[in-house]
Amino acid sequence: MISNERVIVSSSLAPKAVGPYSQAVKFGNVIYCSGQIPLDPKTGEVVGTDVATQTAQVLKNLEHVLNVVESGLYQVLKTTVYLTNLDDFAEMNEVYAGFFRVDPPARATVEVSRLPKGVLVEIDCIAALPNRLTGSSTAI
Repeated sequence: MISNERVIVSSSLAPKAVGPYSQAVKFGNVIYCSGQIPLDPKTGEVVGTDVATQTAQVLKNLEHVLNVVESGLYQVLKTTVYLTNLDDFAEMNEVYAGFFRVDPPARATVEVSRLPKGVLVEIDCIAALPNRLTGSSTAI
């Protein structure tokens, strides 16, 4: 049975929140992940100076947060990608596609004037918990 209570989700393998927000919140069978920027979880420092390296780190950080609740990038329903320069779209998209090889989620991509710590990309997402059958099976 899925609980409809609000549960804060946190992973030590992803960067700690740098403000008054949670890494993610689970409600029912949905996980709402805050935007991740390309921070190294151990040092808190920005990883990479190019959008490809930064995109890869952001998606790894999101994956670590989702793994805490036994979900993963394969369960992502929607992402929003924030770029400081839409000219970086193709480079970001190539890396992004490598993380979502089959049935990619819905997505919006927007250009923003600035992001925290001067990074080039931030991504947030909404994901589902995987369906798990428990007890006896039911024929439909």
